[in-house]
Amino acid sequence: MHWLLVGYMFLFIHRPFEFWPLLGDIHLERLYIGAVFVVWLLQPKQWLPNAQHMAYAAFAFAVLLCWMMSPWAEQGEHVVEDWFKIVFFYCLMVTCVHDEKSLRQLALGFVIVMGVYMTHSFKEYLSGRHTYRMGIARMIGVDTTQGDPNSFGASIVFALPFATLFWRTSRSTWIRLGVVTYLCLSAGCILLTGSRSSLLGLVLFGAITIFRSPHRMWGIALALIACPIVFVAMPDELQTRFETIVNPDVGPENAKVSGEGRLEGLTKGFDLWMQNPATGCGPGAWRPATHSKLESHNLYGQIMGEMGSIGVMTFLMIVIAFWVNLRWMKHDRAYHPERRDDFAYHLAGAVGMGIFLMLFEGNFGHNLFRHNWLWYGGFLIIARHCLATRYVPVMRVYSGRVRVPGMLVAG
Repeated sequence: MHWLLVGYMFLFIHRPFEFWPLLGDIHLERLYIGAVFVVWLLQPKQWLPNAQHMAYAAFAFAVLLCWMMSPWAEQGEHVVEDWFKIVFFYCLMVTCVHDEKSLRQLALGFVIVMGVYMTHSFKEYLSGRHTYRMGIARMIGVDTTQGDPNSFGASIVFALPFATLFWRTSRSTWIRLGVVTYLCLSAGCILLTGSRSSLLGLVLFGAITIFRSPHRMWGIALALIACPIVFVAMPDELQTRFETIVNPDVGPENAKVSGEGRLEGLTKGFDLWMQNPATGCGPGAWRPATHSKLESHNLYGQIMGEMGSIGVMTFLMIVIAFWVNLRWMKHDRAYHPERRDDFAYHLAGAVGMGIFLMLFEGNFGHNLFRHNWLWYGGFLIIARHCLATRYVPVMRVYSGRVRVPGMLVAG
Protein backbone atom coordinates (compact mmCIF):
# COMPACT_ATOMS: atom_id res chain seq x y z
CA MET A 1 0.00 0.00 0.00
CA HIS A 2 2.80 2.44 0.82
CA TRP A 3 4.16 2.19 -2.74
CA LEU A 4 0.73 3.21 -4.04
CA LEU A 5 0.96 6.23 -1.75
CA VAL A 6 4.37 7.06 -3.22
CA GLY A 7 2.76 6.90 -6.66
CA TYR A 8 0.24 9.51 -5.59
CA MET A 9 3.07 11.64 -4.18
CA PHE A 10 4.56 11.60 -7.68
CA LEU A 11 1.28 12.67 -9.26
CA PHE A 12 0.76 15.37 -6.64
CA ILE A 13 4.26 16.88 -6.78
CA HIS A 14 5.34 16.32 -10.39
CA ARG A 15 1.79 16.68 -11.79
CA PRO A 16 2.52 15.17 -15.23
CA PHE A 17 -1.08 15.85 -16.28
CA GLU A 18 -0.24 19.57 -16.21
CA PHE A 19 2.80 19.06 -18.44
CA TRP A 20 1.16 16.59 -20.84
CA PRO A 21 -2.42 17.83 -21.47
CA LEU A 22 -3.59 14.40 -22.66
CA LEU A 23 -3.20 13.04 -19.12
CA GLY A 24 -5.19 15.97 -17.82
CA ASP A 25 -8.06 15.21 -20.16
CA ILE A 26 -8.48 11.73 -18.64
CA HIS A 27 -8.22 13.08 -15.05
CA LEU A 28 -5.35 10.72 -14.21
CA GLU A 29 -5.00 11.95 -10.62
CA ARG A 30 -8.65 11.27 -9.78
CA LEU A 31 -8.57 7.82 -11.37
CA TYR A 32 -5.42 6.91 -9.48
CA ILE A 33 -6.55 8.08 -6.04
CA GLY A 34 -9.88 6.31 -6.61
CA ALA A 35 -8.03 3.05 -7.26
CA VAL A 36 -5.85 3.63 -4.18
CA PHE A 37 -8.97 4.17 -2.08
CA VAL A 38 -10.41 0.85 -3.26
CA VAL A 39 -7.17 -0.92 -2.28
CA TRP A 40 -7.22 0.92 1.06
CA LEU A 41 -10.71 -0.40 1.78
CA LEU A 42 -9.38 -3.95 1.42
CA GLN A 43 -6.35 -3.34 3.65
CA PRO A 44 -6.17 -3.87 7.43
CA LYS A 45 -6.39 -0.41 8.95
CA GLN A 46 -5.56 1.18 12.28
CA TRP A 47 -6.13 4.74 13.44
CA LEU A 48 -2.97 5.77 15.28
CA PRO A 49 -3.85 7.63 18.50
CA ASN A 50 -2.18 11.03 18.59
CA ALA A 51 -3.26 14.51 19.67
CA GLN A 52 -1.99 15.94 16.39
CA HIS A 53 -5.07 14.48 14.67
CA MET A 54 -7.21 16.77 16.82
CA ALA A 55 -5.15 19.80 15.80
CA TYR A 56 -5.64 18.98 12.12
CA ALA A 57 -9.37 18.35 12.69
CA ALA A 58 -9.71 21.73 14.39
CA PHE A 59 -7.91 23.45 11.53
CA ALA A 60 -10.09 21.63 8.98
CA PHE A 61 -13.19 22.89 10.79
CA ALA A 62 -11.70 26.40 10.76
CA VAL A 63 -11.03 26.21 7.00
CA LEU A 64 -14.64 25.22 6.32
CA LEU A 65 -16.09 27.82 8.66
CA CYS A 66 -13.94 30.67 7.32
CA TRP A 67 -14.72 29.66 3.75
CA MET A 68 -18.48 29.52 4.33
CA MET A 69 -18.43 32.91 6.08
CA SER A 70 -16.40 34.53 3.29
CA PRO A 71 -18.04 37.01 0.88
CA TRP A 72 -15.60 35.62 -1.73
CA ALA A 73 -16.31 31.93 -1.11
CA GLU A 74 -16.52 31.18 -4.82
CA GLN A 75 -13.00 32.48 -5.48
CA GLY A 76 -11.59 30.39 -2.62
CA GLU A 77 -13.39 27.17 -3.50
CA HIS A 78 -10.43 25.64 -5.35
CA VAL A 79 -8.10 26.33 -2.42
CA VAL A 80 -10.43 24.59 0.04
CA GLU A 81 -11.03 21.67 -2.32
CA ASP A 82 -7.31 21.13 -2.95
CA TRP A 83 -6.52 21.28 0.76
CA PHE A 84 -9.09 18.64 1.64
CA LYS A 85 -7.56 16.39 -1.00
CA ILE A 86 -4.36 16.61 1.04
CA VAL A 87 -6.32 15.79 4.20
CA PHE A 88 -7.73 12.71 2.46
CA PHE A 89 -4.25 11.50 1.52
CA TYR A 90 -3.09 12.13 5.09
CA CYS A 91 -5.88 9.89 6.41
CA LEU A 92 -4.89 7.11 4.01
CA MET A 93 -1.27 7.39 5.10
CA VAL A 94 -1.76 7.31 8.89
CA THR A 95 -4.26 4.45 8.77
CA CYS A 96 -2.28 1.98 6.65
CA VAL A 97 1.43 2.68 7.32
CA HIS A 98 2.35 1.38 10.77
CA ASP A 99 5.83 -0.16 10.63
CA GLU A 100 9.30 1.32 10.36
CA LYS A 101 10.18 -0.45 7.11
CA SER A 102 7.15 0.96 5.29
CA LEU A 103 7.78 4.39 6.80
CA ARG A 104 11.36 4.34 5.58
CA GLN A 105 10.25 3.39 2.06
CA LEU A 106 7.59 6.11 2.12
CA ALA A 107 10.14 8.75 3.10
CA LEU A 108 12.60 7.43 0.50
CA GLY A 109 9.85 7.55 -2.12
CA PHE A 110 9.21 11.20 -1.23
CA VAL A 111 12.89 12.05 -1.78
CA ILE A 112 13.00 10.12 -5.07
CA VAL A 113 9.86 11.88 -6.31
CA MET A 114 11.42 15.26 -5.51
CA GLY A 115 14.58 14.19 -7.32
CA VAL A 116 12.62 13.21 -10.44
CA TYR A 117 10.67 16.48 -10.25
CA MET A 118 13.84 18.57 -10.08
CA THR A 119 15.61 16.56 -12.79
CA HIS A 120 12.72 16.97 -15.23
CA SER A 121 12.44 20.69 -14.43
CA PHE A 122 16.20 21.14 -14.94
CA LYS A 123 16.04 19.31 -18.27
CA GLU A 124 13.24 21.60 -19.42
CA TYR A 125 15.21 24.63 -18.26
CA LEU A 126 18.16 23.55 -20.39
CA SER A 127 15.75 23.21 -23.31
CA GLY A 128 14.72 26.84 -22.88
CA ARG A 129 11.64 26.55 -20.66
CA HIS A 130 11.75 29.36 -18.07
CA THR A 131 10.03 32.57 -17.06
CA TYR A 132 11.51 36.05 -17.44
CA ARG A 133 10.85 38.05 -14.31
CA MET A 134 12.68 40.68 -12.24
CA GLY A 135 15.05 41.23 -15.15
CA ILE A 136 16.36 37.64 -15.24
CA ALA A 137 15.50 34.27 -16.78
CA ARG A 138 14.25 32.14 -13.88
CA MET A 139 13.89 28.38 -13.67
CA ILE A 140 10.38 27.04 -13.06
CA GLY A 141 8.91 23.66 -12.17
CA VAL A 142 7.38 21.51 -14.89
CA ASP A 143 3.95 21.85 -13.28
CA THR A 144 1.78 24.94 -13.18
CA THR A 145 0.32 24.60 -9.65
CA GLN A 146 3.61 24.90 -7.71
CA GLY A 147 5.90 25.64 -10.64
CA ASP A 148 6.37 29.34 -9.92
CA PRO A 149 10.09 30.08 -9.22
CA ASN A 150 9.47 30.97 -5.57
CA SER A 151 7.12 28.04 -4.93
CA PHE A 152 9.40 25.63 -6.77
CA GLY A 153 12.42 26.80 -4.76
CA ALA A 154 10.48 26.55 -1.50
CA SER A 155 9.42 22.96 -2.29
CA ILE A 156 13.08 22.05 -2.72
CA VAL A 157 14.11 23.72 0.53
CA PHE A 158 11.39 21.98 2.56
CA ALA A 159 12.53 18.54 1.29
CA LEU A 160 16.25 19.02 2.01
CA PRO A 161 16.18 17.53 5.55
CA PHE A 162 14.83 14.26 4.17
CA ALA A 163 17.79 13.86 1.83
CA THR A 164 20.31 14.25 4.66
CA LEU A 165 18.16 11.82 6.67
CA PHE A 166 19.32 8.97 4.42
CA TRP A 167 22.94 10.08 4.68
CA ARG A 168 22.76 9.70 8.45
CA THR A 169 20.89 6.40 8.45
CA SER A 170 22.65 4.53 5.63
CA ARG A 171 26.19 3.32 5.11
CA SER A 172 25.59 2.33 1.50
CA THR A 173 28.02 4.06 -0.88
CA TRP A 174 25.36 4.25 -3.58
CA ILE A 175 22.79 5.86 -1.32
CA ARG A 176 25.29 8.41 -0.04
CA LEU A 177 26.36 9.18 -3.61
CA GLY A 178 22.68 9.65 -4.44
CA VAL A 179 22.28 12.03 -1.49
CA VAL A 180 25.24 14.14 -2.62
CA THR A 181 23.85 14.25 -6.16
CA TYR A 182 20.42 15.23 -4.83
CA LEU A 183 21.86 18.05 -2.68
CA CYS A 184 23.91 19.42 -5.59
CA LEU A 185 20.86 19.30 -7.86
CA SER A 186 18.77 21.03 -5.17
CA ALA A 187 21.30 23.83 -4.73
CA GLY A 188 21.63 24.29 -8.50
CA CYS A 189 17.88 24.48 -9.03
CA ILE A 190 17.44 26.97 -6.19
CA LEU A 191 20.12 29.24 -7.64
CA LEU A 192 18.60 29.05 -11.13
CA THR A 193 15.15 30.04 -9.82
CA GLY A 194 16.59 33.35 -8.67
CA SER A 195 14.46 33.01 -5.54
CA ARG A 196 16.07 35.03 -2.77
CA SER A 197 13.89 33.50 -0.05
CA SER A 198 14.79 29.97 -1.19
CA LEU A 199 18.49 30.89 -1.17
CA LEU A 200 18.14 32.13 2.41
CA GLY A 201 16.43 28.85 3.31
CA LEU A 202 19.24 26.88 1.67
CA VAL A 203 21.88 28.88 3.54
CA LEU A 204 20.04 28.45 6.85
CA PHE A 205 19.67 24.71 6.30
CA GLY A 206 23.36 24.40 5.37
CA ALA A 207 24.50 26.42 8.39
CA ILE A 208 22.43 24.36 10.85
CA THR A 209 23.54 21.08 9.26
CA ILE A 210 27.21 22.07 9.43
CA PHE A 211 27.10 23.28 13.04
CA ARG A 212 25.27 20.12 14.16
CA SER A 213 27.84 17.91 12.44
CA PRO A 214 30.76 16.37 14.37
CA HIS A 215 32.93 17.51 11.45
CA ARG A 216 31.78 21.11 11.63
CA MET A 217 35.26 22.61 11.18
CA TRP A 218 35.72 20.79 7.88
CA GLY A 219 32.21 21.85 6.88
CA ILE A 220 32.86 25.50 7.68
CA ALA A 221 36.13 25.43 5.74
CA LEU A 222 34.45 23.81 2.74
CA ALA A 223 31.60 26.33 2.81
CA LEU A 224 34.01 29.27 2.98
CA ILE A 225 35.79 27.95 -0.10
CA ALA A 226 32.75 26.81 -2.10
CA CYS A 227 30.42 29.79 -1.61
CA PRO A 228 32.64 32.44 -3.29
CA ILE A 229 33.43 30.05 -6.14
CA VAL A 230 29.74 29.33 -6.77
CA PHE A 231 28.85 33.03 -6.59
CA VAL A 232 31.53 34.00 -9.12
CA ALA A 233 30.48 31.15 -11.43
CA MET A 234 26.88 32.41 -11.60
CA PRO A 235 25.78 34.68 -14.47
CA ASP A 236 26.03 38.40 -13.73
CA GLU A 237 22.26 38.87 -13.58
CA LEU A 238 21.92 36.17 -10.90
CA GLN A 239 24.79 37.70 -8.92
CA THR A 240 22.98 41.04 -8.99
CA ARG A 241 19.69 39.36 -8.07
CA PHE A 242 21.10 37.73 -4.94
CA GLU A 243 23.12 40.80 -4.02
CA THR A 244 19.82 42.64 -3.55
CA ILE A 245 19.30 40.57 -0.39
CA VAL A 246 21.86 42.77 1.39
CA ASN A 247 21.81 45.80 -0.92
CA PRO A 248 18.39 46.35 -2.55
CA ASP A 249 19.58 49.39 -4.49
CA VAL A 250 21.81 47.40 -6.88
CA GLY A 251 18.85 45.67 -8.55
CA PRO A 252 15.86 46.90 -10.55
CA GLU A 253 13.11 48.80 -8.79
CA ASN A 254 10.61 45.93 -9.13
CA ALA A 255 12.96 43.64 -7.19
CA LYS A 256 13.06 46.16 -4.35
CA VAL A 257 9.27 46.48 -4.41
CA SER A 258 8.97 42.69 -4.37
CA GLY A 259 11.07 42.48 -1.22
CA GLU A 260 9.03 45.17 0.49
CA GLY A 261 5.87 43.31 -0.55
CA ARG A 262 6.59 40.60 2.04
CA LEU A 263 6.25 43.14 4.85
CA GLU A 264 3.22 44.65 3.10
CA GLY A 265 1.62 41.17 3.09
CA LEU A 266 1.96 41.06 6.87
CA THR A 267 0.46 44.51 7.38
CA LYS A 268 -2.40 43.87 4.95
CA GLY A 269 -3.11 40.61 6.74
CA PHE A 270 -3.35 42.49 10.02
CA ASP A 271 -5.73 45.01 8.43
CA LEU A 272 -7.97 42.21 7.14
CA TRP A 273 -7.90 40.65 10.60
CA MET A 274 -9.13 43.92 12.10
CA GLN A 275 -11.95 44.07 9.55
CA ASN A 276 -12.96 40.42 10.08
CA PRO A 277 -11.50 39.43 13.47
CA ALA A 278 -13.21 36.06 13.78
CA THR A 279 -12.90 34.39 10.37
CA GLY A 280 -10.92 36.76 8.14
CA CYS A 281 -11.73 37.22 4.47
CA GLY A 282 -11.75 33.47 3.77
CA PRO A 283 -9.23 30.92 2.39
CA GLY A 284 -8.03 31.85 -1.08
CA ALA A 285 -9.78 35.24 -1.00
CA TRP A 286 -6.68 37.40 -0.52
CA ARG A 287 -6.69 38.99 -3.97
CA PRO A 288 -10.36 40.02 -4.16
CA ALA A 289 -10.31 41.15 -0.52
CA THR A 290 -7.22 43.34 -0.92
CA HIS A 291 -7.78 44.28 -4.60
CA SER A 292 -4.23 43.12 -5.20
CA LYS A 293 -2.78 41.31 -8.21
CA LEU A 294 -0.48 39.32 -5.92
CA GLU A 295 -0.94 36.91 -3.05
CA SER A 296 0.19 37.76 0.47
CA HIS A 297 3.72 36.31 0.17
CA ASN A 298 3.68 36.04 3.96
CA LEU A 299 2.42 33.05 5.96
CA TYR A 300 1.57 35.07 9.06
CA GLY A 301 -0.27 37.75 7.13
CA GLN A 302 -2.10 34.99 5.24
CA ILE A 303 -3.27 33.29 8.45
CA MET A 304 -4.52 36.51 10.02
CA GLY A 305 -6.06 37.93 6.88
CA GLU A 306 -7.70 34.83 5.40
CA MET A 307 -8.73 32.96 8.56
CA GLY A 308 -8.81 35.49 11.39
CA SER A 309 -8.57 34.52 15.05
CA ILE A 310 -9.92 31.01 14.55
CA GLY A 311 -7.23 30.35 11.96
CA VAL A 312 -4.47 31.73 14.16
CA MET A 313 -5.53 29.58 17.12
CA THR A 314 -5.95 26.34 15.17
CA PHE A 315 -2.66 26.83 13.31
CA LEU A 316 -0.94 27.33 16.65
CA MET A 317 -2.49 24.03 17.75
CA ILE A 318 -0.79 22.29 14.81
CA VAL A 319 2.59 23.85 15.61
CA ILE A 320 2.25 22.94 19.31
CA ALA A 321 1.28 19.37 18.34
CA PHE A 322 4.46 19.10 16.29
CA TRP A 323 6.46 20.38 19.25
CA VAL A 324 4.83 17.88 21.67
CA ASN A 325 5.53 14.92 19.40
CA LEU A 326 9.09 16.02 18.71
CA ARG A 327 9.67 16.51 22.44
CA TRP A 328 8.33 13.00 23.10
CA MET A 329 10.73 11.60 20.51
CA LYS A 330 13.63 13.48 22.08
CA HIS A 331 12.84 12.19 25.58
CA ASP A 332 12.29 8.65 24.32
CA ARG A 333 15.67 8.74 22.59
CA ALA A 334 17.28 9.85 25.85
CA TYR A 335 15.69 6.84 27.61
CA HIS A 336 17.13 4.49 24.97
CA PRO A 337 20.70 5.67 24.31
CA GLU A 338 21.59 2.26 22.88
CA ARG A 339 19.13 2.86 20.04
CA ARG A 340 19.97 6.48 19.26
CA ASP A 341 20.58 5.70 15.59
CA ASP A 342 17.14 4.22 14.91
CA PHE A 343 15.58 5.53 11.71
CA ALA A 344 12.46 6.85 13.47
CA TYR A 345 14.50 9.21 15.66
CA HIS A 346 16.37 10.61 12.67
CA LEU A 347 13.10 10.98 10.77
CA ALA A 348 11.72 13.04 13.65
CA GLY A 349 14.77 15.30 13.35
CA ALA A 350 14.12 15.72 9.61
CA VAL A 351 10.48 16.60 10.28
CA GLY A 352 11.50 19.12 12.93
CA MET A 353 13.96 20.77 10.55
CA GLY A 354 11.37 20.78 7.76
CA ILE A 355 8.78 22.51 9.94
CA PHE A 356 11.35 25.04 11.13
CA LEU A 357 12.24 25.85 7.51
CA MET A 358 8.56 26.24 6.64
CA LEU A 359 8.04 28.67 9.52
CA PHE A 360 11.15 30.58 8.46
CA GLU A 361 10.16 30.68 4.79
CA GLY A 362 6.72 31.81 5.94
CA ASN A 363 8.24 35.26 6.34
CA PHE A 364 8.58 35.39 2.54
CA GLY A 365 5.85 33.10 1.21
CA HIS A 366 2.20 32.13 1.71
CA ASN A 367 2.62 28.41 2.47
CA LEU A 368 -0.38 27.90 4.80
CA PHE A 369 -2.13 25.32 2.60
CA ARG A 370 0.95 23.40 1.47
CA HIS A 371 0.90 19.63 1.59
CA ASN A 372 4.07 19.55 3.71
CA TRP A 373 2.23 20.47 6.91
CA LEU A 374 0.10 17.33 6.71
CA TRP A 375 2.60 14.95 5.12
CA TYR A 376 5.32 15.74 7.67
CA GLY A 377 2.80 15.43 10.48
CA GLY A 378 1.84 11.99 9.16
CA PHE A 379 5.49 10.93 9.03
CA LEU A 380 5.99 12.05 12.62
CA ILE A 381 2.86 10.33 13.96
CA ILE A 382 3.83 7.04 12.32
CA ALA A 383 7.41 7.31 13.63
CA ARG A 384 6.17 7.85 17.18
CA HIS A 385 3.79 4.91 16.85
CA CYS A 386 6.62 2.65 15.66
CA LEU A 387 8.71 3.50 18.70
CA ALA A 388 5.81 3.29 21.17
CA THR A 389 4.92 -0.22 20.02
CA ARG A 390 8.44 -1.49 19.47
CA TYR A 391 10.05 -0.76 22.81
CA VAL A 392 8.90 -1.02 26.41
CA PRO A 393 9.54 2.48 27.76
CA VAL A 394 11.76 2.95 30.78
CA MET A 395 9.41 3.70 33.69
CA ARG A 396 9.95 5.98 36.65
CA VAL A 397 7.75 6.02 39.72
CA TYR A 398 6.69 9.33 41.23
CA SER A 399 4.27 9.59 44.17
CA GLY A 400 2.56 6.27 43.57
CA ARG A 401 2.26 6.77 39.79
CA VAL A 402 4.21 5.28 36.93
CA ARG A 403 5.59 7.85 34.52
CA VAL A 404 6.57 6.87 30.99
CA PRO A 405 7.56 9.12 28.09
CA GLY A 406 4.48 10.88 26.76
CA MET A 407 1.87 9.32 29.09
CA LEU A 408 0.83 8.90 32.71
CA VAL A 409 -0.39 5.56 33.97
CA ALA A 410 -1.87 4.92 37.42
CA GLY A 411 0.46 2.92 39.63
